[in-house]
Amino acid sequence: MNEQRIARINELYHKSQAEGLTQQEKEEQAKLRKEYVAAIRGNLRGTLENVSFVNPDGSVTKAADSKKKK
Repeated sequence: MNEQRIARINELYHKSQAEGLTQQEKEEQAKLRKEYVAAIRGNLRGTLENVSFVNPDGSVTKAADSKKKK
């Protein structure tokens, strides 16, 4: 998700508050919001895959490995 798309999301939001959106703009807004949420989820998933836990015995377990065990 680049800055131009985020700016467009904000632009559509402000326009919807001021004067309303056409049907085409509403569809564009919904599509952009879905892309934004997908990007946020992907970033969060990437961050969580790099998390490690230190066990009481001193060993280190990656979060992704502990998820697979369950």
